[in-house]
Amino acid sequence: MSLQELATFLGWCTVINFAFLIVASVSVIAMRGTMAKMHSSMFGLSESELSSIYFRYIAYYKIAIFMLNLVPYIAVKAML
Repeated sequence: MSLQELATFLGWCTVINFAFLIVASVSVIAMRGTMAKMHSSMFGLSESELSSIYFRYIAYYKIAIFMLNLVPYIAVKAML
């Protein structure tokens, strides 16, 4: 695999992951009550605990996108 192919691959991975992050964030914001009620009954957690868990999920996913997709993409593009 050439560096150009790797850059294209990482670029598309970044775009797809950011799209998923946006969908997940909008889902959590738009359906907060429904999701919190469903998850609190499934896992026995309070809605305040679930808000914290949702926030951490989105934050960790964003960090993973930066570290595993965006930073390698920028590094490969710098090498070209």
